[in-house]
Amino acid sequence: MLACFGSSTGCVASRYLENRSIRDNALTNTLHLLRWRGPEISVRTQGTLRRYGLIETYQDDSKICLHRLQTLNAQNPDVELAYALSELSYVEGKIADRDGRSSDAMNHYGVALTTSYRYLFGDQLSEVRNQYDPQFRAVCDLYNESLEDLLRLLCAENRLRPGQTYTIQTANQKFVIRAEMRGAWKEDEFDHYEFVSDYDIKTLNNRHTTYGLGVPLIAVRKPRGEGHREEQYYPEGLSYAVTALLRCSTEPPSRPSHASRVMPASHSGDFRAAEETAVCVLEFFDPLRANQIQLAGSWVPLETDLTTPLAYFLDSDEYRKRDRATEGLLDPDDAQQKRGIYMLEPYDPNRIPVLMVHGLWSSPLTWMDMFNDLRSFPEIRERYQFWFYLYPSGQPFWLSATQLRSDLFAMRQTFDPAGQDRAVDHTVLVGHSMGGLVSRMQTIESGDDFWNLVSDQPKEKLRGPPEDINKLVSALEFRPNQTVGRVITIGTPHRGSNLANTATRWLAGKMIQLPKMAVSAGNRLTRANPGFFRDTRLLTEANAVDSLAPDSPIFPVMLRAKRSSHVKYHNIVGVLEDPPLFAGRHHRGDGVVEYASATMDDTESELLVDATHTKLHMTGKAIFEVRRILLEHLDDVDSQDRLAWAPKSATPLVSDAASGMITDLAPNLSPQTLSGRGSAGQVSSGQILSGQVSSGQISRGQISPSASVYQLMSAPSAQSRR
Repeated sequence: MLACFGSSTGCVASRYLENRSIRDNALTNTLHLLRWRGPEISVRTQGTLRRYGLIETYQDDSKICLHRLQTLNAQNPDVELAYALSELSYVEGKIADRDGRSSDAMNHYGVALTTSYRYLFGDQLSEVRNQYDPQFRAVCDLYNESLEDLLRLLCAENRLRPGQTYTIQTANQKFVIRAEMRGAWKEDEFDHYEFVSDYDIKTLNNRHTTYGLGVPLIAVRKPRGEGHREEQYYPEGLSYAVTALLRCSTEPPSRPSHASRVMPASHSGDFRAAEETAVCVLEFFDPLRANQIQLAGSWVPLETDLTTPLAYFLDSDEYRKRDRATEGLLDPDDAQQKRGIYMLEPYDPNRIPVLMVHGLWSSPLTWMDMFNDLRSFPEIRERYQFWFYLYPSGQPFWLSATQLRSDLFAMRQTFDPAGQDRAVDHTVLVGHSMGGLVSRMQTIESGDDFWNLVSDQPKEKLRGPPEDINKLVSALEFRPNQTVGRVITIGTPHRGSNLANTATRWLAGKMIQLPKMAVSAGNRLTRANPGFFRDTRLLTEANAVDSLAPDSPIFPVMLRAKRSSHVKYHNIVGVLEDPPLFAGRHHRGDGVVEYASATMDDTESELLVDATHTKLHMTGKAIFEVRRILLEHLDDVDSQDRLAWAPKSATPLVSDAASGMITDLAPNLSPQTLSGRGSAGQVSSGQILSGQVSSGQISRGQISPSASVYQLMSAPSAQSRR
């Protein structure tokens, strides 16, 4: 019966991700990547080779064909040539990659990458490229997949990190790459990345992606260490979404003389092109902050995946150890060590917090479908940040409410000790089941009624250790939290639940260990003050199930307590059309909480949903209602002072909180625009280059762009894109 009060604990053991045996690749079908004779160039590229008299050359020697194609592409502004060169280079890269020739593979991927970039953004093709041609999307896929395969090879030996510059030398091409982080996460918070394409989502209901340019990645966060008080709010093993994108020069490669365009490298007939230096900036974008960027004067959507990085974090051992619903129910003392407010994205002073509070026998895992869906809406993620409260759900909910009050104060002292972040003053609480009671208690005034539940004598006469007295008084005397502006309760037993009956309360008393500190303090005060308390069970014996019983004296006091005048309440209630047998024939509710207990008269809105108690807050109907309420909240906040909500970017990266875009002043890069900077030291890449020591070396910390070369600016509002 206890499981009826909270979300199913089965989700804790389920897997959120599954490793793919073969990574997802948009070019798999087009280029026949998985066929035993593949990969193969497309029919369209074959037609281009015939048109330029190269099909027989390709069939005889693909290397010679490729070099001749490069020469033709440099001489002729033809989209078909550029596409064929990019595709053929990628195919040759896959073949070299499969054969273990990493240096050749990097060179081919590099050619495919830079050629596709020039196809998309170069001035030479601006008059002839056609965005309505399927070829245009195919070039985007070639860019994305070439970049991903190149990153995979580079990561085989050395993990690329933001804030570093790398020089990659292949047989006939040199890449100078500066890695940069774009967004609220700092460079020293970046440990490593994984590829989204390696994983399949298993548990979350929806996968939220966008299509464009770039490689969606899973960035694993590196804790910042001692001296950073905010670290306690970021769970260990946290991963977040980033999209990697490489900015290259849009200028075509220099046209060599006829004698030097193709140079024989040996007597074996092998050929290599004259060496070309490609200068690029590798950027890691936060898709929560920007979903479009400006490249070479064009607005370009990013390819993003918000869900897989979240699932990766939820599937991590670190999170599973921390997020145990059963432990929080049966052993509150141990769960106290993990109690607190948790953030899955950087604290933002300009976005309104939405704090989600779970119920009995539950944990923040129960909110992941709602969290995943809500932040998929640009209008929500641009103005809100989501936090989660983890607490020992086996203790009485009024004790959890006291701790949340204290934890909210400590959080504000950590991130905004001066109290200047206006967004925090409009915090929204969303509570499921018992979490709704914990949430509403943040917005009411105790008066003397809560104290009178335990004693008819003034608190000044209470004797005992000051710490014990302060804990008791703070739990029974409190004022509304002025930072809370709205509360949404979902399936909340505002008048208790009939399932907290004699049998379940007896069972809970046998299974649930009460918090030792709270019980010890209650026992000490009871012994030190004989006859002072009316009912000592509230101090020494009550657990979460006791606190939810309809005859609990706390409910009448809560219902008549004075509410904060500026807080607005909303309610989502489960009413099953076909209730389960154990609930009774005349049950009207979600199977656990009766409608009569869940409904409230002081709410701005109430939505009925045909769902069970444990699934109510996971339904699309409930999630969309929360979205509606959050948008209504924004309207109220903006109407109070629209001027105060003028865009205030936390970094020079984001152009507008409503547009989510980034722009640059210098899309064209060249070796001459880079100035020297960095640390000494080189990283060998012999494994990557398969023993070609003379042609392969990765050196780090040698070159960085000057401020005049790569500059970010705020986009004018007229250029905003949704």
